[in-house]
Amino acid sequence: MLLTDRDTERYILEHIDAEPAVLAELNRTTHVRCLYSNMCSGHLQGRILKMLVRMIRPRRVLELGTFTGYSALCLAEGMEDGGEVHTVEINDELTDMIEGYFEKAGYGDRIHLHVGDASEIVPLISGEPWDIVFIDANKRSYCEYYRMVLPLVRKGGFIIADNTLWYGKMTDGSAHDAQTLGIMEFNKMVGADVSVEKVILPLRDGLTIIWKRD
Repeated sequence: MLLTDRDTERYILEHIDAEPAVLAELNRTTHVRCLYSNMCSGHLQGRILKMLVRMIRPRRVLELGTFTGYSALCLAEGMEDGGEVHTVEINDELTDMIEGYFEKAGYGDRIHLHVGDASEIVPLISGEPWDIVFIDANKRSYCEYYRMVLPLVRKGGFIIADNTLWYGKMTDGSAHDAQTLGIMEFNKMVGADVSVEKVILPLRDGLTIIWKRD
């Protein structure tokens, strides 16, 4: 989280909506069972995702990169009755855990998990335009994801991309790994795209909100 100190972080968490018990449990389970547990969205980002959904009031949400399902649950939590979240995850090792928590949270009928390559799955489930697309998958492929989903988002819809500051490496000239370069190229692509409006929030590891012009 890109905050000045832990006290500031603690203060924020004490003065926003509480983390639902099932999400707190999922967060703990993720840290016990999974490598790279820091990929879990967590309390603050989860509440922001829910708030954005409340504001936008989408009917169809697409998520690329489920991990253990925390962010998908936050997206579903903010939706009105009749809305649905489709989340795509390439790793099939956590399927039972993910679907178990979807059911435990009471959103098993609202969230649809698709296991496989996003480039193959997304065209099959995109019969109607998406209101929100949340990108949080392979950083090397962010540009590919963006090119794929932008035409599938309705005019006036949103794309939200996670990790767009990538551990502060965007301003570190010595970082040349594939994931860092992928995020850099994505930020350049979105920054130059006149068909959208965009802002990068210094939240956790960077959160970009993109609005597709009417």
